[in-house]
Amino acid sequence: MNAELHAGSHATRHYRTRIISSLAEIGAAAWDALVALQADATPFLSYAFLHALHESGSAAKETGWEPQYLTLWQGEADQQRLVAALPLYLKSHSYGEYVFDWAWAEAYERHGLPYYPKLLSAIPFTPVSGGRLLAHDDDARAALVTALSELQSAAQTSSTHVLYPPAAEAQTLHQAGFMLRSGVQFHWHNEGYRDFAEFLSTLERKKRKNILAERRKVTEAGVSFRHLRGNQASEADWRFFHRCYRHTYSAHHSTPYLNLDFFLRIAADMPQHLLLTVARRDDKPIAASLVIHDADSLYGRYWGAIEEVPCLHFETAYYQPLEFCIEQKINYFEGGAQGEHKMARGFLPQKTWSAHWLAHPAFADAVERFLERESGGIDDYLSELDERNPFRPF
Repeated sequence: MNAELHAGSHATRHYRTRIISSLAEIGAAAWDALVALQADATPFLSYAFLHALHESGSAAKETGWEPQYLTLWQGEADQQRLVAALPLYLKSHSYGEYVFDWAWAEAYERHGLPYYPKLLSAIPFTPVSGGRLLAHDDDARAALVTALSELQSAAQTSSTHVLYPPAAEAQTLHQAGFMLRSGVQFHWHNEGYRDFAEFLSTLERKKRKNILAERRKVTEAGVSFRHLRGNQASEADWRFFHRCYRHTYSAHHSTPYLNLDFFLRIAADMPQHLLLTVARRDDKPIAASLVIHDADSLYGRYWGAIEEVPCLHFETAYYQPLEFCIEQKINYFEGGAQGEHKMARGFLPQKTWSAHWLAHPAFADAVERFLERESGGIDDYLSELDERNPFRPF
């Protein structure tokens, strides 16, 4: 679908607003040029990553993720320039989001009201904070928010949700009538460590001792590791990784979100952002992890194993990537959603944000009261976590 919205407000009248169902309608050059202007860009916003999700069928209409990207354009009809965009989906469920609204959906159902479809701005299956209100300048960003408000009214959906925006964008959305919700993740900060041993030396003795014991168990089990940058991994390596990924989902009685075609696409189109770590024992691969990174941050994303080895998950998905961060002087390692256990490994709590708008006034009031209570609980939880800082005092 390629629809145009003829908004009449002052904020949008200087722009042409279009709904885009495929990034191919924009093209990699125009999309990535806009992303490059954002202070909070991540590799997940790139054309290569998002287009791979859609073209592989992992995030597509058939899987309940119908792309409805909201875009603003300027210029004459034959020379229009993309000046703002919001990654946006029409969702028929709440899977793959990591900000849970199942209780809201159930409340709607109990009252005989449809919650789905809903509008969702997010990177599918990716709980990583980053720009959502992509814009060439502040004026275009303000117009994008206005266009979103107008789309909400025209779409007749139950709600709109913007997941993991940076704090400044969350406040912009709050000023536009969205309710804010906070959450907690755990991130590691590289303090300029020379090596893994220096990082360990900053931790409390018990934490340091436990990590050394975990790593020793893996070594004593005869496990070694291969580190493959995206352009070094063969198709056989990617097929093995995907086998591990599927196996781990199956072990948890779940269905994987991403297919092999997706991984092969990002391997071909964004190899500079990929690190594949393959664990081997008796000269055969038994587990693998995939992280995505840029020069500043590394994001722990995908892991799987076909054999059980004590502590192999921590080694493959945390300690090996931490060593890579130190070696490459990468400043941050975001370990994904949830996981208090990460604190014992040097990851500290960070507040995350999401923004929510509900069309039904009574439900909006109820959710707002719930979020006020929840926010107080999150603040208390963060205070409690701060008291359990894993680093030794100096």
